[in-house]
Amino acid sequence: MTHYLYLVRHGEHLDAEHGLEDGPLSPRGRRQAALLADRLSGVPLSSVWHSPLERAAETARAVSERLPALTPQPSALLFDCLPTGMTADTPSAYEPFFGSYTDADADAGSAQMGDAVAEFLARKPDAHELLITHNFVIAWFVREVLDAPSWRWLTINQAHCGLTVLAQRPGRPWTVVTHNDLSHLPVELRTGLPELPPV
Repeated sequence: MTHYLYLVRHGEHLDAEHGLEDGPLSPRGRRQAALLADRLSGVPLSSVWHSPLERAAETARAVSERLPALTPQPSALLFDCLPTGMTADTPSAYEPFFGSYTDADADAGSAQMGDAVAEFLARKPDAHELLITHNFVIAWFVREVLDAPSWRWLTINQAHCGLTVLAQRPGRPWTVVTHNDLSHLPVELRTGLPELPPV
């Protein structure tokens, strides 16, 4: 009777290299998506949802090739967005990050994530739902489940095709089963995390 959400960031894509707003998966991204599909092949998925952006849709198609009984469905609630703007509690070190965003961006993202949480964290017994989406969206879901302050999504990151699993048992709160699990990817395919400064 447990409701499971499998959250996956799309595979590596070409837009950064080619100046595209939304591009297809890179060759490395296609390998990531295929290995993710293999990893999920034993999971009794009941539905697959994905962001409408090409990089997420292509990742979903790779999964459906391994699981042909499921047809991935796009959801605007999983679109890439900014979950919040600067809040009174956000450390000032994050101010430069928000410089390229407007209040309208933050308002739209906040409304979208409110709807996404209401939709996908609603109790659905025995459901195994896969959501293929974006870094900020997954960060918001994890923050929500942990009941952390709203700005903390800024400190949660996912690699390309990293797997995060959330679960809710009857009468219990949502829990984080695993976050950004990369065990299905060899080291050379573990991309997308921010560079850490040398220690």
